[in-house]
Amino acid sequence: MIPQAVSAPSTPAERRAALRRHFARQLLLEVALPLGGYYALRAAGAHPLLALLAPALITVPFLIHGAVRQRRLDMVALCTLTLITLGAVMSLITGDARTLLVRDSWLFGALGAWILLTLWTRRPFMRITAQAIVTAKIGEAGYRQWDARWDTDSRFRHHLRLLTAVWGVTFLVDAVVRIALAYTLPVDSVPLVSTVQWLVVLGGLIFFQNAYVTKHGLKV
Repeated sequence: MIPQAVSAPSTPAERRAALRRHFARQLLLEVALPLGGYYALRAAGAHPLLALLAPALITVPFLIHGAVRQRRLDMVALCTLTLITLGAVMSLITGDARTLLVRDSWLFGALGAWILLTLWTRRPFMRITAQAIVTAKIGEAGYRQWDARWDTDSRFRHHLRLLTAVWGVTFLVDAVVRIALAYTLPVDSVPLVSTVQWLVVLGGLIFFQNAYVTKHGLKV
């Protein structure tokens, strides 16, 4: 059977609903599942290392399924899968739960460095990540029309690169803070504190980006 193209939501309400579903899936995989799984396993008496490792590994099939369903290689998902694997191997070798906690710092640090490196390519981070969001709101044809501005509009390129730089620098700073938290707080406090920290950082980034794209005509 030939996969069907993503159809465009026809009304503003449907577009908002499609975007909410997209973010809900991300929050489930990146926040609710790892955090809820950790504290559930700890309440059941599991070792901190197992409680950290198991929820992370559970997310792997969902990431793979998303890549197969969307029929493209998601570099962010690939980076996440790689660091989950490396963190798991390092933690099993050392037997140290904090090694696995620092994995998140490496994840965000590596993502920040990669995001900044994409500034010198034709596909900066914000152009890549916009595909899923714009497609969810206005369909594949709408995304292609939106993305075509890259080749004709220098201001469009400038705005996407500026947003990319903001996200990259923020991820690097966040990584440094996560390392400090992982080595100074009690192990059972780190998942909750670092998650709350990330939600605050993410909320600030989304607020800034929404205001910026609205002001400069990038919003769809």
